[in-house]
Amino acid sequence: MSALPAGTDIKRALENSPETNIEDELPDGPPQPRPKNYLLLSILACFCPAYPVNIVAFVFAVMALNSYNQGDIEGSKRLGRNALWVAVASIIIGLVIIGIYCVVHFTTVKNAIFCG
Repeated sequence: MSALPAGTDIKRALENSPETNIEDELPDGPPQPRPKNYLLLSILACFCPAYPVNIVAFVFAVMALNSYNQGDIEGSKRLGRNALWVAVASIIIGLVIIGIYCVVHFTTVKNAIFCG
């Protein structure tokens, strides 16, 4: 079995590693406000019957939140905008599908009553 190096050697190696030097990553100015990620809107859009589209909106919203947490403000804004537009498209597509379903349902029920 190999012996572990002394505790001070491990500590010194960790102090010199780039992962522990976070002084370079501190922002110079005040923290940026979080851009809108439209997570709530994309969750509400998931209740519309446009399933592939509303899941894409949800994924964009989560990616916008993760992008902000990683410090990419511009990427978070872009992904948030994409989440907004895809969620709005999902809601519109869902309302059209519900409207078509209602029209088809009520016209076939009406014809079935008069034909029977």
